[in-house]
Formats: sequence, C-alpha cells, structure tokens
Amino acid sequence: MTLESTTPVSPVQREVAVRDSAARYVYWTPIILGALAATALSSILITFGAAVGLGVTSTAPTWRDASAALWILSGIYLIILAVLSFGVGGYIAGRVRAPVTGYTIEETEHADGVHGLGAWSLAVVMGTILAGFVANASLPRPTVTTTASRASSAEPLLSYEIDKLFRAGRKTPTADLSSERAEAGRILLTASSHQGMSADDRTYLVQQVAGITGLSQPDAERRVDNVIADSKTAIARSRRSTIILAFSVATALLLGAVAAWAAACAGGRHRDGEPLPEWMTHSHGFERRRTMLP
Repeated sequence: MTLESTTPVSPVQREVAVRDSAARYVYWTPIILGALAATALSSILITFGAAVGLGVTSTAPTWRDASAALWILSGIYLIILAVLSFGVGGYIAGRVRAPVTGYTIEETEHADGVHGLGAWSLAVVMGTILAGFVANASLPRPTVTTTASRASSAEPLLSYEIDKLFRAGRKTPTADLSSERAEAGRILLTASSHQGMSADDRTYLVQQVAGITGLSQPDAERRVDNVIADSKTAIARSRRSTIILAFSVATALLLGAVAAWAAACAGGRHRDGEPLPEWMTHSHGFERRRTMLP
C-alpha cells in the first residue's frame, strides 16, 4: 500500500486560483438583460426617428431629393441612438452582475466592461436578425408566373423614371409591360457606369419607347435622353445616401461598444458603492456642485 504525496497549497495560491477561475466566469443573465434593454430602447428610438422624418431611405421616390444636411442629421441621430441604447444596456449588464470577492478595482472594472461588451455584441446580433426579418417581410413576393426576364433590381430605385419612359397618352388596357420595364430598368442601371450607356442600348430604348408609346423618333429620343439623365442623378443620390448610412451605422456601432463598456464600468461601481473612475468623475461635476450648494 502506497500513499500518494500531495503538495500543500498555500492560502495565497488558493486565493489566486479562485480569482483566476472567477475571472473567466461570465454571467449570461446580465448580458442577456442588457442586450434586451438595448434592443428595445433602440427600436423605440428608431421608430421615433422615422416618425419625425430622420431617415435616409424611404419608399417614396422623392426621398432622393432630400438635402445632404438631412442625411447628416439622420446619421448624427443614429449615432446618438446607439450611444444611448448601448449605454443603457451596458449599465444594466454591469449593475446587475453579481459581485465577486477577491477582485482588485481594476479587475472588477475589466470584468464589468467585458459584460457590457457582451451585451453590446448580443444586441447587435439581435438587431441584425430583427432587421433581416423586417426587410424580408417587406420585400414583394413574386407570383408563380414571374420569370427571370420580368425581374429587375432597378424597379424599386428607378420606378418613377421607368414610368416616365413608357408614359403614353393612349394605351391598351390589357397591355402588360412587365418584361419591357424590367429590361429598360436593367439598361438604365448602366447609365451610372464609367463608360455610360452604350449607343446600342440607347437606340434600343428609343425604338422600344417609340413602338410602345407611339411617339415620333425625335420625341422618343428626347424622352430617352431625359430619363437617362434623371436615372444617373437618382443612382448618384442613392449611392451617396447609402455611403452616409453605412458610415453612420459603422460609427454608431463602434461608439456604442465604447459606451457599453464605460456604462458597464459605471454600473459596477454603483453596484459596489465605489466612486467612479477619474475619467468619469468630470461627468458628475455639475451634480457635485449642485449638492454642495445650501
């Protein structure tokens, strides 16, 4: 019978082991709660922004005529929305997280910040999934008889320009121009390319317009040229608004991560009854001055 020799563990080593194991532990309840709060608040603020007209996209064809100031204002509102929403979610994640003994102030702040960042990550994923469902539900469902020749990605963007292209004084009530509209839309999309619309495509559009609307050759050429110019302007405005929207979303998400981390640290300090870090104390300067007044 042999006895296994064991190395005695000192209290300091035991405390370090407990601290290391606790540092790797993640509390998912505050993360989920913070992410739900951030998603709910952002949904409310997005709805409010859409109600007052702070949006860079719309289903109406006139949204492209919005000024650049409105696009920039909408982007600023999106950034403020993200900072507020993710800040609230991060604060909740840090505030309701169960405290762990044996931590230093820096370790506690780091753990709270990680939980705030986790709430931010989960809220972003939830928001992306929710936006995907909404976008999928808003897309028009093609019928069984819809073919590939009748489908065109230009229809939502250049629907008004295509309407002007085939506008006629007299038209057969049963005329179906779905295939012609889809083909014209695909051709008009080439107007924004570096080479522009080719001469063959322009000639083909003139022949289509003259044959469908009954216009003379010179009138059909003027209409096609005007629609091509309007299409280039519409595509350019749509591209600018898309760039502003993408830049605003990326900036909002990055600042939202910073806000979630900082708010989670503040929530953890409030939970433990500790003073705020030095880089946060200036935000409470007005409150301290107000409490010192008689």
